[in-house]
Amino acid sequence: MNESIALLSATAISIGFVHTLLGPDHYLPFIVLSEAKKWTLRKTMFITFLCGLGHVLSSVVLGLVGIGVGISVNRLVTVESFRGSIAAWLFIAFGLVYLVISIRNLLRKRKHSHEHFHMGVEPHSHEHNHLQEHTHIHQKDVVKTTPWILFLIFIFGPCEPLIPILMYPAAQNNISGAVVVSLLFSLVTIATMMGVVLAFKLGLSKINLKPVEKYSNVIAGAMILLSGIAIQFLGL
Repeated sequence: MNESIALLSATAISIGFVHTLLGPDHYLPFIVLSEAKKWTLRKTMFITFLCGLGHVLSSVVLGLVGIGVGISVNRLVTVESFRGSIAAWLFIAFGLVYLVISIRNLLRKRKHSHEHFHMGVEPHSHEHNHLQEHTHIHQKDVVKTTPWILFLIFIFGPCEPLIPILMYPAAQNNISGAVVVSLLFSLVTIATMMGVVLAFKLGLSKINLKPVEKYSNVIAGAMILLSGIAIQFLGL
C-alpha cells in the first residue's frame, strides 16, 4: 500500500466515524422505533446493520460504476445530492405519517365511560376504548413494514463524502485503492451506527420510561420527522 492510499485509508476511517456520529439520522430512527415498537436488542441491531449496509453499498456501487465507465466526479456528486434530497423527503413523509397514526391511536386509547339503563336493573356504567373498533388495516401495515421502509430510505440516503473525497482520489492510483478505502469507510460507518444505537439501547434500559411509554410512538414519529427536516433544510 503506497503512502497516498495509506493516508486516504486513515481519512476514510476518520470521516466514516465523524460523518456518522454527527448525522443523527444514522441512528436516531432506530433508537426511538426500538423503544416504541419494543424491539429486542438483537432485532434492533440487525435492522441497524441491514440499513447501514444498504446505506453504504448504494454509494459504493455508484462510485465504482462511475469510476469504471469514466463518469465525472461532479456528475456523481449531483446524483448523490439528488438521492440525499429523496431520502430526506422520505424521512419527512414517513415521520409525518407515523406521527399522525400514532396520535390517532393514542386518542382512541382514551377510555370513555357510558351510563346504561335497563328495565328492572340499576343504572350502571362501563369503560372502553375505541382502538380495537377503529384500527384500520393500513395503520397495521405501516407498523409491520417499518423496518423495510427504513431500509428503503437508507438505500436512497447517500454517503456524501465517500465518492468525491475518498473513492475518486484513491482510484487515481488503482481501482483496488478505491475498494480498500470504500471498505474501510463502510465498516466504520456501520460499526458507528450500531455502536451508538447499542449504547442508547443499553442506557435507556436502565431508565424508567413508564411515565412516557404511552407516548413512545408519538415521540418516535416526531423524532423521525424532525430528522428529515434537519437533513433537508439544515443540511445535517
